[in-house]
Order: sequence, then C-alpha cells, then structure tokens
Amino acid sequence: MTVFADTSAIVKLYADEVGSEMVRSLEAVTVSQLCRVEVPAALWRKSRTNGLPASDTLILVRLFENDLFGADAVLAPIRITSGILDDAARLTEIHGLRAYDAVQLATAKVAREVDSDCRSMAAFDFQLRTASARAGFLLIPAELNHPPVGSVQ
Repeated sequence: MTVFADTSAIVKLYADEVGSEMVRSLEAVTVSQLCRVEVPAALWRKSRTNGLPASDTLILVRLFENDLFGADAVLAPIRITSGILDDAARLTEIHGLRAYDAVQLATAKVAREVDSDCRSMAAFDFQLRTASARAGFLLIPAELNHPPVGSVQ
C-alpha cells in the first residue's frame, strides 16, 4: 500500500517522537515536493528549541535529503504544479486549512489519481487529518494517542 505522508509524519523518520516507529514501518511513501523545505525547517527548529547539536541536526537533514534525492531514495516526491496550487487555494476555503496543509492535501489527491493504491494519509496535524478524512483518505495512525499538532488545548 502506498501512503502519502505530510511533513508532520516525515519528520518522525528522523526525530524520535511519539509515532516514529509507526512511520518508520511504512514501506511505500509518497510526499509533496513541499517537504524539501518543510522537513529541514522542522529539524532545525527542533535543534534550536530542544538543544540537539547542530552537527547532529545536519546529519539528520542529510539523511532526509538522501531519502528524497539519493540513488537509494525511499521517498517519492510529487512535483507541485499550478493545478495543485489552484486546488490548494480551494481547499483553504472548504476546510479552513493553512496554506501548506492545503498544498499537502492537494498533492495527496494528485498522488491518489496517479496511484489508485495511494488511499492513506499519514499526518499528525489535526486540521489536515480532518480534511484528509473528508477527502476520503484513510488516516495513519487511525487515532492519535496524544494531542495532535494544530490542536487547541
């Protein structure tokens, strides 16, 4: 089964967090080209806020880049097109999504059109998970056992 993973899930491949083991068990992972910027940004933010040494963060960023661009890449990126951006703009109205979350969902919809086996969305962001379920995606994980990113406490 092919899974579309947003940045909140992809970061868990490189940073030990709740849900990391589950994300690391996924076999066929498709991502938005947007993760090229979002994943390093998230890892560097973790470095600044959690005290991870910059040298360790650089290693994690390089591992991610290899997984995205290397000869043995394990992430399959979908290029962002004007059609994806147009759909993302509509999704902000329909679901109240933040801009990048809307781009993630619009890209996932394209991935599903290209690969009918891509029916699942791995995400840990509350609003994106809700919108993805409404768009017909199965959610990974099925339920969150901790407050999701973007939730209001």
